[in-house]
Amino acid sequence: MAQILIVEDDNDINQAVTKFLTQQGAQIRQAYSGTEGILLWKMYSPDLIIADLMLPGISGEDFLREIRKESSVPVIVLSARDGLADKVNLLGIGADDYMTKPFEMEELWARIQVQLRRQNREVDHSQNLRFGQWRLDMEERTLYACGQPVPLTRHEFDIAELLVRRPKKVFTKQEIYEAVWNQDYFVEDKTINVHISNIRSKLKESGTDDYIQTVWGIGFKMCSDQRL
Repeated sequence: MAQILIVEDDNDINQAVTKFLTQQGAQIRQAYSGTEGILLWKMYSPDLIIADLMLPGISGEDFLREIRKESSVPVIVLSARDGLADKVNLLGIGADDYMTKPFEMEELWARIQVQLRRQNREVDHSQNLRFGQWRLDMEERTLYACGQPVPLTRHEFDIAELLVRRPKKVFTKQEIYEAVWNQDYFVEDKTINVHISNIRSKLKESGTDDYIQTVWGIGFKMCSDQRL
């Protein structure tokens, strides 16, 4: 049974989503502010979070940033904002999916199932992935650079894993997006650039090389002269 935390200050929406997901067999915790959402997340460690953007207490953006400091739990954002910039921003700071209000419950449930399947997919824990001074611990889902952990979000780690598993291949932005998000790619979407930039910034803060090479006009690959 999936444990899902709903963080939504609109009582009608919160109750409707809770009722529908309960009928699907999920166990629901309800929060009506960002502050309450953080408290329940720490208390119950849900399998997935559904969060509104316009929250009292702390905003949806700050709620998401706080979660991503410690956890890669899947987060689906609900919002009345439908602009591309809003979507890119939310995905850039760690959202796993984004739905615009109003929405259909059946589509929300389908997206929840996608995220839960991704989280529960089997990974070969018997080996780590290595590239240069990087070590990707597949069980911890942590990137170590020069032996120090680098705090990547779920999608950032997935991108690093994708590139390291096939270091000779130049991945287009479409290939990366569809492999990591399991969704169709939007040609004008800047999500991949945002995530690559975030990875590079975090590695720079750690004082280590990012090894990710930009192939202009195509996409990204690992630097071939750094392979072990």
